[in-house]
Amino acid sequence: MATHIAPATKVSENLRRMLNDAIAKEIAVGIQYMWQHVQVIGVKAVAVQDQFKQTAITEMKHAEKIAERLWYLEGIPTTKPAPINVGESLKEFLELDVKAEEEAITLYKKIIEQAQKETDVTTAFIFKEILEDEEEHHDLFTTMLEEV
Repeated sequence: MATHIAPATKVSENLRRMLNDAIAKEIAVGIQYMWQHVQVIGVKAVAVQDQFKQTAITEMKHAEKIAERLWYLEGIPTTKPAPINVGESLKEFLELDVKAEEEAITLYKKIIEQAQKETDVTTAFIFKEILEDEEEHHDLFTTMLEEV
């Protein structure tokens, strides 16, 4: 097993578990959105295809950032995604995406709260930045859903 320098910040196993849950969700939605980008069809597909792709890339960057933080905190980042739900139509894609973003927002607020309780300022800061992206994704998918 690889060794690394002990972090200056000690965190609970609960917080490390929460970070792994976040990684699993980010991997899952990264795949979900990329497959939606590939599979979307119809006249409206042209308008949304790139949005799915760009959001997928952002989510994978989140997974990487969280994994790096978890590794620093002496946790082992998961490689297993949470369940992936692609959907079968543009409307279903967007309904699933809105739900996924709402779940992420809820989880990330809990992570921020837990990190602050444990005086892990860096993890709280990282998740505040990611939370901002997730709220933008929620707004994007909610707006797109109104047009379907």
